Amino acid sequence: MSTERTGGAPGWESRPYLRIATEEAYAPQEVLDEFVKILDSGDADAGFVSLMGYFLRSDHPQPRSVMTKIASLGESRLRDMDATGIDKQILALTAPGTQVLDVDTARWAAQLTNDRLAEAVAAHPDRYAALAAVGYEDSASAVAELDRAVNKLGLKGLILNSHIKGRYIDHPGFFPILEAAASLDVPVYLHPQTLPGAAIDPWREAGLDGAVWGFAAETGLHLLRIITSGLFDRLPNLRVVVGHLGEGVPYFMHRIDHMHAKQVASGRYAAIKPLQQRPSEYLKTHVWLTTSGMPWEPAISFARQVVGRDRVMYAMDYPYQFVGEEVDEMDALPYSVEEKREFFQGIAERVFRL
Repeated sequence: MSTERTGGAPGWESRPYLRIATEEAYAPQEVLDEFVKILDSGDADAGFVSLMGYFLRSDHPQPRSVMTKIASLGESRLRDMDATGIDKQILALTAPGTQVLDVDTARWAAQLTNDRLAEAVAAHPDRYAALAAVGYEDSASAVAELDRAVNKLGLKGLILNSHIKGRYIDHPGFFPILEAAASLDVPVYLHPQTLPGAAIDPWREAGLDGAVWGFAAETGLHLLRIITSGLFDRLPNLRVVVGHLGEGVPYFMHRIDHMHAKQVASGRYAAIKPLQQRPSEYLKTHVWLTTSGMPWEPAISFARQVVGRDRVMYAMDYPYQFVGEEVDEMDALPYSVEEKREFFQGIAERVFRL
């Protein structure tokens, strides 16, 4: 890992830090076409229809523009980065990722995505790094693909687009994949997806099922399942990165600790077992947060206060939340130059071994 500044968007030479955006979306057009086939099947999960039906079926120009940007790894993406002063993006397959595909298609989609990302990184090593996709339902091939992506393609982590057809990563069948990530010493990026099955209904009928609140509910649950299942105790080297400042979990840390201890003592739930640390402490030892979609100083400063300023790093959430003014707002955060250098650059370089 090097902390040298080696290039980026126009004007980077005059800044004391690079701006590295750590949750930036990509999907090959071929994978998007597979999503269209699922929509056409008439037998898709309601959450998938709510999310991808909007982005892939809407006549509105905004979702069409987002999908065009997501499928690009070339000059148009680089121009957007230059226009907003983003020096480097960490790219990953966007939600719902491989999680909605059948086993064979998921395997193919992961390999295709990883190859495309590796090609883009090779073409623009100063501008891109990337995370690996895998097909989660076949753990043996997922482990092999993660190994290939990290050791042969040079990818820097594993993207987990939350639940896998209603199952969460603490399910025993997925343990070999997490074991491989820990062994390879690469982080797992936990990214939102829609609530599964009928769980989405009350959110969707109120218009709250996506990024406005449903994503946080679903992904915050996933993060807590990872913690309370004891995965970090079983895999001490496992590292997890989660966006949107932790999907609301840091705000509840005190209450979660208190109620978890009471539930352990009561024996009410078989799934709630004693942990080696309080739940909140894993946010300070095994979890890192990014600011994707949350360019708000009070929330960022609170997160830095409660989990540690060395665990909160910058992300834009391109192209879903592509707002140039927000980059300026992040530059104006009331932190020292060295703190901002860590926030924009140093933490990402260490976590993702850039």
